[in-house]
Amino acid sequence: MMVYGKLILTAVLWGGTFVAGRLLSDGMGAFSAAFLRFLTASVCMVWIMYQRSGGLPALDKKGWLGVCLLGATGVFAYNAFFFTGLQTVPAGRAAVIISTNPILITVLAALFFGEKLTTRKGVGICLSVTGATIAISRGNPASLLTGGLSGGDLIIFGGVLSWVLYSLLGKRMMSFLSPHAAITYSCITGTIMLLPFALNEGMVTDFSGYTMTHLLCIAYLGVLGTVIGFTWFYQAIKEIGASRSGVFINFVPVAAILCGWIILNEPLSLSLFAGVLLVITGVYMANSVPAEASS
Repeated sequence: MMVYGKLILTAVLWGGTFVAGRLLSDGMGAFSAAFLRFLTASVCMVWIMYQRSGGLPALDKKGWLGVCLLGATGVFAYNAFFFTGLQTVPAGRAAVIISTNPILITVLAALFFGEKLTTRKGVGICLSVTGATIAISRGNPASLLTGGLSGGDLIIFGGVLSWVLYSLLGKRMMSFLSPHAAITYSCITGTIMLLPFALNEGMVTDFSGYTMTHLLCIAYLGVLGTVIGFTWFYQAIKEIGASRSGVFINFVPVAAILCGWIILNEPLSLSLFAGVLLVITGVYMANSVPAEASS
């Protein structure tokens, strides 16, 4: 139950990242926002590792290749796509695209890691995705297709693929690294990859123009959205598997809508509550399988 509680809280924290990302898109470049987010997270994670374990574990060549791939997918690519996409795509529409994550994670986890794909789990995932879609579209899913796919939508889909790869690579890396170590290394390597792009974007010259809102959003993204959110998500992947953890991502758009209601005074609707009910039902079905069914 502790694992599931952390996954729900992670979804709430990640729901807030859509609001923070939209606020940052006004006055801060995509690569600058991503770099500052993970620079903040890297400093926090290194401090945590020294407090808990006295430092980071040594890596061999294979280990360095793995953590560089983690940094390239879950930090560099995902955030480049995420912040770039949010410059043109509304947060709600981006959230419904992100909600396709669990389907891809489940299918690929079954193909590459042997995680059992049962009919019950498949139905649960479909229900939770449907619930997220209903919540985001305010009961009119067809409205999300209005105008077809834009370039911004495709960019957000790039973020989906990046996160799926990060989740699956993380499962493999945690066969010899703790969740904290894997996240710390991925934050450091991803931050290094983001730096030249942030500098080219003009981060240094733009820094004096950043407002307190920008800095608070970076702190939120770095500490809550990354240090805490990534840690809890990776702990869950290690304990209950990638597919059963991934289905909780469908709570993220619901949380994003709630954050919009609390922070931006956006109205709620009955469709949100119907969507939440479907998400909860779907998550329960996807996770109510025998322990041996997960890897």
